[in-house]
Amino acid sequence: MDDYEALLDRAIANLPDMETTDARFVIPAPKTMVEGKTTLLDNLSNIADTLNRDPDHLMKFLTREMGTAGKIDGTRAIFQGRFSNDQIKQTIQSYVDEYVICSECNRPDTQLIKMDRVLVLKCAACGGHRPVKKRRASAVAKQDAIEEGKEYEVHIDAVGSKGDGIAKVDRYTIFVPGASKGQAVKIRIKRISGTLAFSERV
Repeated sequence: MDDYEALLDRAIANLPDMETTDARFVIPAPKTMVEGKTTLLDNLSNIADTLNRDPDHLMKFLTREMGTAGKIDGTRAIFQGRFSNDQIKQTIQSYVDEYVICSECNRPDTQLIKMDRVLVLKCAACGGHRPVKKRRASAVAKQDAIEEGKEYEVHIDAVGSKGDGIAKVDRYTIFVPGASKGQAVKIRIKRISGTLAFSERV
């Protein structure tokens, strides 16, 4: 037993020095702005700093999950296509769930490390660790859920501020002019921008 306790003490002493806190973990709200055919995320650097993650790693996740291209410009990110603030916020939350929060103690005091070529999320608060899932295959598969020029039947879940009906198909938000909440309508996709799609009724 003494040997076990000595080994346990040694293992604890060898854990990386990483300051943990009981303060409430708050992800900065994304500050977004649409300019023409692009969307700006003004505070990418601030969000990455709060998450204690490399901005490049966060950016790669965002572009992959949103099915678009983008680049980092100083402290902000620029995405090709028009994306709502809620879409970006939800994608950042997905990143936090996968790459930041410990699944054992639900704390953010974690590090990403490589163990035998596997990316692992290691927690400094409880010592727990888990491999990070590979999401690329599922993200790519989702990009072909709808296509420009094709017809679909959709259910209108809500009505937007400009009066257009809003439907969801997989990861896409589809705007349908002249549609009311609760309707099932047949549409043709006119244009896709990122995860937003614009349609006409047929």
